[in-house]
Amino acid sequence: MCPVGGTSIETQVMKQRGGIVAFTHLHLHTQYSLLDGFCRTDRLMDAVREGGMNAVAITDHGNMFGAIQFYKAAKEAGIHPILGCEIYVADDHLDRQDRGRYHLVLLAETEEGYHNLMKIVSTGWVEGFYYKPRVDYAVLRAHHEGIIALSACLAGECAQRALDSDYAVARDTALRYEALFGKDNFFLEVQNHAMREEAQVARVFRRIHEETGIGLVATNDCHYLRKEDATAHDVLLCIQTGATLQQEKRMRFPNDSFYLKSPEEMEEILGDYDGAIENTERIAKRCQVEIRFHEPHLPNFEVPNGEEHEAFLRRLVAKGLAERYPDNDDAVARAEHELDVISSMGFVDYFLIVSDFVHFAKKNGIAVGPGRGSAAGSIVAYALGITGIDPLRFDLLFERFLNPERVSMPDIDIDFDDVRREEVIEYVKRRYGSEKVAQIVTFGTLAAKMAIRDVGRVLDIPLATVDRIAKAVPDGIKMTLDRALKESPEFRALYQENETAHRLIDLAHAIEGMPRHTSTHAAGVLIAGEAVENLVPLSTSSGQVTTQYNMTELEELGLLKMDFLGLRNLTVIQDALDMVEARTGSRPDLDQMDLNDPQVLALFHKADTVGLFQFESPGMRRFLSQLKPTRFEDLVAANALFRPGPMEQIPTYVEARHNPTLVHYLDPSLEPILHNTYGVIVYQEQVMQIVQQLAGYTLGGADNLRRAMSKKKMAVMEENRRTFVQGKPADADSPAIDGCVARGIPADVANEIYDQMIAFAKYAFNKSHSVAYSYLAMQTGYLKCYYPCEYYAALLTSVMGDFSKMALYIKEAERIGVELLPPDVNRSFAKFSVEDGKMRFGLLGIKHVGTGIVEATVKGREEGEYTSLEEYLRRVSVVDRTALNRKAVESLIYAGALDSFGVPRAQMMADLEMSLAGIQNARRQNLSGQQSLFGTFPDLETPSSWTSRRLPEYPQPQKLAYEKEVLGIYLSGHPFAPYEADFAPFRNFTTEELLETENMAALDNRKVRFAGLVRGKRDLLTKKQEAMCFLEVEDRTGSLRCVVFPRVYATYRERIHMEQPLLLSGTLQARDDEVNLLVDTIMAAEDLPKSTLYVRMRSDEKDKFSALQSIFTQYPGKLSVVFYFTDQQRAFSGQPGYHCDGSPELLSACQKLLGQENVVMK
Repeated sequence: MCPVGGTSIETQVMKQRGGIVAFTHLHLHTQYSLLDGFCRTDRLMDAVREGGMNAVAITDHGNMFGAIQFYKAAKEAGIHPILGCEIYVADDHLDRQDRGRYHLVLLAETEEGYHNLMKIVSTGWVEGFYYKPRVDYAVLRAHHEGIIALSACLAGECAQRALDSDYAVARDTALRYEALFGKDNFFLEVQNHAMREEAQVARVFRRIHEETGIGLVATNDCHYLRKEDATAHDVLLCIQTGATLQQEKRMRFPNDSFYLKSPEEMEEILGDYDGAIENTERIAKRCQVEIRFHEPHLPNFEVPNGEEHEAFLRRLVAKGLAERYPDNDDAVARAEHELDVISSMGFVDYFLIVSDFVHFAKKNGIAVGPGRGSAAGSIVAYALGITGIDPLRFDLLFERFLNPERVSMPDIDIDFDDVRREEVIEYVKRRYGSEKVAQIVTFGTLAAKMAIRDVGRVLDIPLATVDRIAKAVPDGIKMTLDRALKESPEFRALYQENETAHRLIDLAHAIEGMPRHTSTHAAGVLIAGEAVENLVPLSTSSGQVTTQYNMTELEELGLLKMDFLGLRNLTVIQDALDMVEARTGSRPDLDQMDLNDPQVLALFHKADTVGLFQFESPGMRRFLSQLKPTRFEDLVAANALFRPGPMEQIPTYVEARHNPTLVHYLDPSLEPILHNTYGVIVYQEQVMQIVQQLAGYTLGGADNLRRAMSKKKMAVMEENRRTFVQGKPADADSPAIDGCVARGIPADVANEIYDQMIAFAKYAFNKSHSVAYSYLAMQTGYLKCYYPCEYYAALLTSVMGDFSKMALYIKEAERIGVELLPPDVNRSFAKFSVEDGKMRFGLLGIKHVGTGIVEATVKGREEGEYTSLEEYLRRVSVVDRTALNRKAVESLIYAGALDSFGVPRAQMMADLEMSLAGIQNARRQNLSGQQSLFGTFPDLETPSSWTSRRLPEYPQPQKLAYEKEVLGIYLSGHPFAPYEADFAPFRNFTTEELLETENMAALDNRKVRFAGLVRGKRDLLTKKQEAMCFLEVEDRTGSLRCVVFPRVYATYRERIHMEQPLLLSGTLQARDDEVNLLVDTIMAAEDLPKSTLYVRMRSDEKDKFSALQSIFTQYPGKLSVVFYFTDQQRAFSGQPGYHCDGSPELLSACQKLLGQENVVMK
């Protein structure tokens, strides 16, 4: 394949321009010199061109993170790219004691040099990382071929010797580098940033050049593009070092001259050094590295018995087809077509590799998802067992996955049990060699809000001010500061009217989008046909070896990237099935379940989906309550529609589902394609089928058009409009396309269909993915329906530590009749478990309780139940003497896990210290030669001798507080429980709605009434010296921060007391995934309206009835309404639709309608 774009090297480099200085920057730091370089690659090439230069180098600190992005940008701009790195050289790169290191610039001259550069950089990270990635002379000597070295800045070894040693030492150091890299492959950098030390170094280097012939080269240590960027660059340095701009003693550059100087400026400051300017062009011309894209570098799959790879694949597929599609000619024909495409595109080994590790997982009991993304559209993947979705049954398209008319790597992402996912990765490493497998780098960037917060800290602006500015940025996907200024009046006003905010936002805008740090891709794994370091540079992140090129770049380089995703819900399903099998002796086969099981679908129909994969969020439940699905296909559509963008089609879809008369097809030929979705285009595959079946495109061509539509490529769309409507004759590159008119569809109708496709294609979702994930949702629904105890036990295990989720699932389990038993050292296991039709709390769900003490607890009770604290400690200590620690045992006591001993928790806490001391003393005496562990402590066996005076149990509030501290939830009760019945009729909001972040935006500006206990209170004064406060108010599910401003605080201050229940009315404010209640009114328990509203009126006053119903709808609640009809002299109560909240607003509205004397509350 040809390399990416660009003109000939002759026109790119060394083009002599009469009267114009020819110069190339060979020392430059892009944004990938993390939080140091500020030469943004996208702007760099324009700056190089504007400066009249034809070439430029990238020499980031210690890495090649930006090399591919830099290379492609340069080629696209017609600039000659020079690939390099400013590395760190140590005396011994394996020495972890010496932090000493020097800088050295390396440039890849040839393809061999590029590969050697990658190996040097990789070695620095993988072997030599100690504060920085370091190499030594031995590494350089082993990989110096094809590399040109420059002596670097003042931090280079040659420069250091010029500053701190005799001339002879400096000269010998330079000669050593020349001997290492070879004659004319090592140059001494002369720089002039108006620093005294540079001038001294340059004088020494000039003498070395004159005496030894080692060439000089002029460089500017470019860290930013323009002189005025120096402040933004200084901010980056402060972010990196945790400093503020005002700090005197901090890392800083001495002046603002580290920018991309013009050739004329470089000539002016360094032109009198012999050959220094000219050598930049000579070096640029010598550096000829061409990176080739889209050439596959797939690993070799070893086929047993030497069988030809394609024949082996076809045999495996034929076997799978015989099992899944006995006597189905359509399936065989579809598979043959797919296999031909796979073979022609060179991806036979790809499918064999994926099939192999999926087979390994299944063989070893590691749960594998039914499919993810477009791969579920492949019948070959289905036959091989890679996916579990029948593409024929669900009308899924292979070309949406692998398009023969668009050269790209296939992308099969696999979901695994998230607990055992690493076992599959380890298998791959063993199978292909660990040196051929690496994980993939990702870059955390300075997004809009993070940029504001980082810059605010650097400018030392008060945190509250920064927080206010950051929170004024709207939430949104890929939100930028430019968008925020357009979309948020509050943010725009701050920028325009507040000088501090203006400066902060300007600086944040300058650094927005810059990479901030690296991390490891959550799922991506690279599998290569040779050692990865031969193909891409490597780094390390959290102890794991990762590539330095990102996922997209690896694919462009033809490397095999796999996503090994850990899916929590697969673990939940597996754990639930294990418990069902343990209880019943048989294991349900969920792959054989009826996807239209009416009892399971009833859960979705009723929106009873808390805990179900993909369908549990409040927004989705609201959608389901409107949709009322009755078939699996409805779930697939719901899954596809409930996303940003497609959500716009939800009302149309719901209306059409419930009213068939609204379903309309522009042409009868659309009905077979859109029938299942009630005439609405929901899936990308439907767009492809319309283009194929109505106009005669190939499916590959249809997929290309779909992509163009989704990306709004207007030129491609308009060209294809003519083809779609009128057709197109065959040419050398593509077959003939009939067009709609030739197939009997009028041109005006065809154009209308095309317009409709454009409107929907932007939002249409991948049906293959939606089917696969809806299939998983049905599996979770099946377990909730038929095995709720096992399912919620597994679900709770999966969210241990996430206390808000635990509270949600416990509440839901209780609602459907599943009881949760408290933790018990005599009954509990590590995970949540099932016991006599009830769930038992898992010991690992208790804070500070680790695996060691849990395993020892379970092992120790094989001798029988524990009966006392002392006996428990003794037997656990015998199993594992390292397992016991005071914090863990305290947590067990507070959690109630030792309640079965029949001793108050307060008593056990009082006895604990002496009991533990007895164990430790016994162990020490045993180690010093006593007969047995407890031989000298007979009293240890007698609990009464160890106990302190008898203590009563903790008061209930304190007991519950300790329980909440270690469990994250209240288990044996809730402090708000005694008050809940009184407050329930008047509230219309609970913190359960906060448990889903998806719901946050919908909460903003909502008027609510919220009831709970005051658990925290913080008083403060405003700038006007007015008192206000922040309250932490907790209900049964969670807590909410309530803001009480001065006017409200002055009115209700006397009602606010710690641990007291309150009803707070006000407006919710959602910012940055944080929700606050801005309080308007506060009621204590004694202020609550009475329990019944009495209304007096005539029975024939229908208009007033209707008005009353509207009022009750406006103020919903659980307060009963009793009507007394004066004309009948009778009272009636409990009428459907006649309940309310009893608020003062409600009372006022009713009295205004009927008269104050006719509406009372008692």
